[in-house]
Amino acid sequence: MLCLFDLDGTLIDSEHGITACVKHALARLDVPAPAHEELRRWIGPPLRHSFAPLLDHDAERIEAAVAYYHERFNTLGWREHEIYPGIELLIERLRGAGHQLAVVTSKPHRHAAPIIAHLPFGDAFLRLYGPHPDSAHSEKATMIGEALADFGADPADTVMIGDRHFDIDGAVANRVRGFGVLWGFGDRAELEQAGAHAIAATPDELAGLLLA
Repeated sequence: MLCLFDLDGTLIDSEHGITACVKHALARLDVPAPAHEELRRWIGPPLRHSFAPLLDHDAERIEAAVAYYHERFNTLGWREHEIYPGIELLIERLRGAGHQLAVVTSKPHRHAAPIIAHLPFGDAFLRLYGPHPDSAHSEKATMIGEALADFGADPADTVMIGDRHFDIDGAVANRVRGFGVLWGFGDRAELEQAGAHAIAATPDELAGLLLA
């Protein structure tokens, strides 16, 4: 089976790094940052999508905000994350069972690559799919389609695992089973509404579903 994993909110808790970079970008533009609970919702969607309403959909200011975000992310933000408990064992079990693993993330490839390279299980992932840095879209559906083609995988024998509706939306668009997880930044209602095939509360529960 081909198992495609989201990164932020699924493999790693990147809340501190992402929110700190958003606050840095907004401070550089002299724009007040939203409340912390609102900032948590920024984890998953593309940056331009989230910056747009705060910056009056001004394309020039949105691009400046994205540049300021990356300014901090490139030096500090990419290191500011924790691996969720149980994830390393989950990945080991899946690899041991002979499944093929890859990452499909809304984070640009050049930002996701060093994170995955530094994960203790990073070499388990055969490929990494991330959108072009200039893209304003999640592109999960497109990237899942690329993964299916690259691996020559049957959609019926492929799963997309993630914590937000973007992951499930991309799975549904490719007729792939979408497995939602509850330890990230989405919730059960969001995942069910998107059409998740199954929802796991813990990595151990997810392992049970994938290895059944």
